[in-house]
Amino acid sequence: MNRSVHFAPTADDVADIRRLRLASFAEATTLLALLLVAVPLKHAFGYSAGVRIIGPVHGAAFLAYIWTLIAASAGGGWTRSEIARMSLAAFVPFGGFLNAGLLRRKQASVVASLKERP
Repeated sequence: MNRSVHFAPTADDVADIRRLRLASFAEATTLLALLLVAVPLKHAFGYSAGVRIIGPVHGAAFLAYIWTLIAASAGGGWTRSEIARMSLAAFVPFGGFLNAGLLRRKQASVVASLKERP
């Protein structure tokens, strides 16, 4: 099976990657807030309001991230390893920040491809 399908990026792909970068940042930030602020406050001081507030915010950020990952990768031009890396990053503290470089390079590549087209 030939997997070298030609990918012709569009301006929508750039917008999808931009949204994915934002969602990745939001998901990573809320995960860290949950793990480093809300959970310790709950267990050390019995202050559970932080988890009740930040928990659902992180849940929404996680769902938005997964949704934007599916939308961005559905357009094509993503390898399985890139999709797997982006998916796994949502479960690792600082993972979303570590993927910032990959997303920046991906966005630059798509922009460069658009400029090369007639």
